[in-house]
Amino acid sequence: MRDVRRSLCAATGAFALLAGALAVPATAGAGTKAVAGGTTEYLVLLEQGADRAQALAAVKAAGGVLVKENANLGTMTVKAAASGFVSRVAASPAVQGAAHARPIGKLPKVRPGVVEKEHLKAVAKGKGVPAKKPAARKTADPLDDKLWGLRMVRADLSHAVQRGKKAVKVGVLDSGIDARNPDIAPNFDRKLSRNFAPDMPEVDGPCEFRGCVDPADWDDSGHGTHVAGTIGAALNGIGLSGVAPNVSLVNIRGGQDSGYLFLGPVTDALTYAGDAGLDVVNMSFYVDPWLYNCLNNPADSPEAQAEQRTIIATMNRALNYAHDKGVTLVGSLGNNHEDLGKPRTDISSPDFGEVPPYPRPIDNSTCWDLPVEGPHVIGVSALGPSGKKADYSNYGLEQIDVSAPGGWFRDYFGTPKFRTNENLILSTYPVNTLQADGLVDPAGEITPDGVDAGVQKQCPPGATDYTQCGYYNWLQGTSMASPHVTGVSALIVSEYGKKGPRKSFGMAPDKVRKILLDSAQARACPTPRLQTYLNEGRSEEFNALCEGSREFNGFYGHGIVDAYAAVTRY
Repeated sequence: MRDVRRSLCAATGAFALLAGALAVPATAGAGTKAVAGGTTEYLVLLEQGADRAQALAAVKAAGGVLVKENANLGTMTVKAAASGFVSRVAASPAVQGAAHARPIGKLPKVRPGVVEKEHLKAVAKGKGVPAKKPAARKTADPLDDKLWGLRMVRADLSHAVQRGKKAVKVGVLDSGIDARNPDIAPNFDRKLSRNFAPDMPEVDGPCEFRGCVDPADWDDSGHGTHVAGTIGAALNGIGLSGVAPNVSLVNIRGGQDSGYLFLGPVTDALTYAGDAGLDVVNMSFYVDPWLYNCLNNPADSPEAQAEQRTIIATMNRALNYAHDKGVTLVGSLGNNHEDLGKPRTDISSPDFGEVPPYPRPIDNSTCWDLPVEGPHVIGVSALGPSGKKADYSNYGLEQIDVSAPGGWFRDYFGTPKFRTNENLILSTYPVNTLQADGLVDPAGEITPDGVDAGVQKQCPPGATDYTQCGYYNWLQGTSMASPHVTGVSALIVSEYGKKGPRKSFGMAPDKVRKILLDSAQARACPTPRLQTYLNEGRSEEFNALCEGSREFNGFYGHGIVDAYAAVTRY
């Protein structure tokens, strides 16, 4: 979703600390009289094994009022004064730390999605190259001939062996899922789906539903629906099919309409995923507002350092909790075109608030891009249709596990395919979002701009209203790569999973990971190893050095994920 990472999703968004709040220094210390009351929300992380009563007393003494608790994770959401609370409550031995739980500040000047929607910007400037209509070919669903990513991971072949089981539940931790789409509806698990991220008018604009809580089958961003379709769009003769077209899709919304994902909703969603028995969770985002959360970055204020330490500890605790409950975790490496083991100076954080981003030198040993650099997360890089690492994709030996199709608008330089929509990933998309973007008109018809953008529409037999039709859009990013891996992971659980003692169906995440990595298609580094993107119009900053062997390297990890091999080799 976001440019530096996905977005929200990734390319191209967990309540976290926000810059506007960080600009206000603490005004009271441990021995100072607390300021009672306030409307600022904080997430308080208790020490492991701490006495709840003692922690609650510390919250009250610091001027906080309890809003809700996540007992399994050991967090409390509280309201308190805008300044001073973090340092006051952290003085208690029962509290590990605290962080702002709701954004404070102004909207950013640049909204998320720059990388993922690069083709729209190109078309607007008249730089798009019309693509030739593909030759007719027999495919499972009408639009499957456009899914080069499905063929790259050999999911089209795996469907003859394993299409996924309804008992396998895949969580989409994102902006939501539009369950009206006829490719989503058959696989959508409405009963288990939840929304952990109510709309914030100051971030997302006017609320569309009462109480600012979107239904669990709604998506105003499009990012989550796009991800969900790649994972598990139904193979039903309509639209297109996903990697695992028969698994259950569960919306565990943790992202805002605007693309941000903050600490509280993300950790609540991860805890719920474990408690609800989800098998796989896709995470195409980083936790805002920091691209990297650091323990003690000297560029940050003392309060910002303390809050980032809380984010790190809380995210690690949530990821461990989900993993220990049997959830396979898949995350996008991000869209900042850098080696995650050798990070550049961060110039994008904080990405929200009254304080603009400032240069933050990043120490790799004390800073983490979360969740992908957290425990148990399978990290995924993005490839173009030629198999090359996409220019925007992060990479590196330290965090990569596998690679997958993410789309690359600028692939195939020097050919008619260069800068064409078909180089991106086509998937399901909400009509309301397309209408807001001017790609579909109020009557549900694709506009001229939508035609240029490659928007597709498919209506099932007997449809009497455009809202019953499926809409499909092109995006690129590591956000689009990770759902391919999530889909293959779901197929692995479907093929090899077993019923548990309580009649639940599942598979240990570490076993899923082993099969996923062992079955990937090994791919050697390019020659020369230093990949440049100057021809594609990028600066030297995008140059990327591929390190490692054919069996494991910084561009492809253990290889390109392979659905067919994963369900047939074991």
